[in-house]
Amino acid sequence: MSEERFGEFVLVRRRGDGHVAELALDRPKAMNAVSTAMARSITAACAALGEDRDVRVVVLTSTHERAFCVGADLKERNSFSDADLLRQRPVTRGAYTAVLELPVPTVAAVHGFALGGGFELALSCDVIVADRTAVVGLPEVSVGVIPGGGGTQLLPRRVGAARAAELVFTARRVEAAEARELGLVDQLVDDGRDREEALELASRMAANSPVGLRAAKRALRLGHGLDLRAGLEVEDAAWRSVAFSGDRAEGVAAFNEKRAPRWPGE
Repeated sequence: MSEERFGEFVLVRRRGDGHVAELALDRPKAMNAVSTAMARSITAACAALGEDRDVRVVVLTSTHERAFCVGADLKERNSFSDADLLRQRPVTRGAYTAVLELPVPTVAAVHGFALGGGFELALSCDVIVADRTAVVGLPEVSVGVIPGGGGTQLLPRRVGAARAAELVFTARRVEAAEARELGLVDQLVDDGRDREEALELASRMAANSPVGLRAAKRALRLGHGLDLRAGLEVEDAAWRSVAFSGDRAEGVAAFNEKRAPRWPGE
């Protein structure tokens, strides 16, 4: 396994062939509260992962035993002037956007608290795996702000406008079983198994064509919210980007030869 640290609070791990990369939030003393420095590190790590053509899937995890991420670092913000807060905004927004715009499939592994910006980091991923200790929510209105890391836009896309409104306006915390029932998380696993199950899911994804994975994610993201006709045009553009690729030729050959594909990744 190889490890690379981005700043003090973000660790990227790659194992084996490097097709699955783990982006680990590693600020245990603050339960992974997102400070300015941590936000910069998340952005830098995502930039490196997005450019790495060996990476096919990214798994977002936490090194803290009792929390995925508790959201913004309110202790840091308590010392801010209005000008400080304004200067910080593009930095923190950049971190959430960096996760959201990773060009490969992403899986969040959630246990314990995933609140505010912490839950927004998970919502920025394509799939959320949570264990039964997970507690999620967007409590920002209880401290006088709104979900500003994508929550007001990503949550209704998952659970519908009315459900999202109820959750945002009440600022309530949702425990794992209800979170799964409401669609706030996608898979519910036994205590302590979120990371292992997320990595296993990522490995199954990474066995597929890297060209196909990136194009499929692009079509899913760009087509979401469009009318059907426009969405099908997005899909067709993505299909054309892979139809004459080396991966497509290898996939068809491997299928006919009844063997595992050896993806050229181009």
